[in-house]
Amino acid sequence: MGDKSSIEWTDATWNPVTGCSKVSPGCKNCYAERLAFRLRAMGNPRYSNGFEVTLHPDQLLLPLKWKSPRKIFVNSMSDLFHESVPDDFIRQAFDVMTKAHWHVFQILTKRAERLERLAPRLLWPENVWQGVSVESSEYTWRIAHLQKVPAAVRFISVEPLVGPIPRLPLKGISWVIVGGESGPRYRQVDRVWVRGIRDQCIRARVPFFFKQWGGFTSKSGGRRLDGRNWSEMPLIHLQQVSQA
Repeated sequence: MGDKSSIEWTDATWNPVTGCSKVSPGCKNCYAERLAFRLRAMGNPRYSNGFEVTLHPDQLLLPLKWKSPRKIFVNSMSDLFHESVPDDFIRQAFDVMTKAHWHVFQILTKRAERLERLAPRLLWPENVWQGVSVESSEYTWRIAHLQKVPAAVRFISVEPLVGPIPRLPLKGISWVIVGGESGPRYRQVDRVWVRGIRDQCIRARVPFFFKQWGGFTSKSGGRRLDGRNWSEMPLIHLQQVSQA
């Protein structure tokens, strides 16, 4: 975790929780799991439990110490809505995000059902963006749960894209990120799948961000699609930056 990130669509990461468990095919070659075990081998005390879900209450206030505005990916090493994370701990994280109003917080989950269930009990200021991960057409059902969440920005992360998604539900969606898988066992992404999602976003006027083709490393294949980089962001992001 840190105040700088190499992830193309964010500026920093914040991990008040680390560790997770696999729930769908997109988790098969989890980058966070590989990194957690590497960090444990290096003696990092925050990963002494490996990839078991672990709360880090001492990290909750970290974003309040970062004074310059930035986009913050929440729990790049976990899932805030994992069943092992207590409701009260999630509320504490949301309270911090509300207080740190000068940042934009980007939350991603695969636990869309729990997200919908807890959403009415959480604060949803404009600087808290909520997304779900959808790796193939078999998991577009997560979007229906997201669409019921009162976030100012609802977004979809199609990472890693492991199959075609010919019908991506985009009603009420503010942003779509697409990326191929990286790592030693990466699964090759098909250009037709990526173009199909991009074209759906263009028709629906939803900002489209293409992160990477993937490969053995995240940078192996670059990120150009049809001769250009696609780095579109929600309009509200531009408004928040101008007001910061």
